Amino acid sequence: MQQVRKAIFPVGGLGTRFLPATKALPKEMLTVVDKPLIQYAVEEAADAGIEEFIFVTGRNKSAIEDHFDHSVELEATLAAKGKTQALDMVQQMMRNPGSVIYVRQQEPAGLGHAVWCARHLAQSEPVAVLLADDLILGSGCLGEMLSAYNGGNMVAVMDVPQNETASYGIVTPGADDGRIVEVNGLVEKPSPKDAPSNIAVVGRYIIEPGVFTHLDRQEQGAGGEIQLTDSLARQIGEVPFSGLRFSGERFDCGSKIGFLQANIAFALQRDELGQHLKSWLTERVK
Repeated sequence: MQQVRKAIFPVGGLGTRFLPATKALPKEMLTVVDKPLIQYAVEEAADAGIEEFIFVTGRNKSAIEDHFDHSVELEATLAAKGKTQALDMVQQMMRNPGSVIYVRQQEPAGLGHAVWCARHLAQSEPVAVLLADDLILGSGCLGEMLSAYNGGNMVAVMDVPQNETASYGIVTPGADDGRIVEVNGLVEKPSPKDAPSNIAVVGRYIIEPGVFTHLDRQEQGAGGEIQLTDSLARQIGEVPFSGLRFSGERFDCGSKIGFLQANIAFALQRDELGQHLKSWLTERVK
């Protein structure tokens, strides 16, 4: 089994649910407390041992490239003013030279299309895929997945209310020990009455190279887009496929309520913010 060394970050979406904030600012650069969503995803991948970081971008995404690059003027100013803690923080964000790659997705044609745009960079290796919109508190989700990975395809999963299945890719489960579930089927955004379970896919994937062969077909699925889950489903029976229930709490930062909840939850974890925020919230909700 090959080691998973590379991760794909699809960041080419338009972020229309957060307009007007995302008219000029990439949605992945929206901050939870004081850190952009995309930085949380990159740090999760780095902590899991990922060595190469592939960003699938679109128009108006240059802020992401700038964020993960040196800012000579800023660093010089921080050094001159003796702000060593802030200087260390911005310098530690840098990845090794040559380990960050950007490829352009020329049209927003779906998650499967975005992943397919990075096919030549995957180079016949299993790769991770992380969606910055799905922010997970309290665990290194990708690290948990890699510890349990035994080849084939793997997705992060969680149990959702039955009436929410139309918002997720939903698993047809096989053997299930409460943590690892065998995936016998996968359908994108089924209605509650048609859903095979309430086990939903979250935005963390490990995919083996054969997925790209299926993505080459460029077939449209739910919403008229090229869905990654459709290509994963076509491999069922060909390669192992499992889902992992991760230990952390997931926030859907692609929605406004999820984004607000994430800001509160992450701030409550901060020593310098948590008690003040908790006291304010207690007074506010009275």
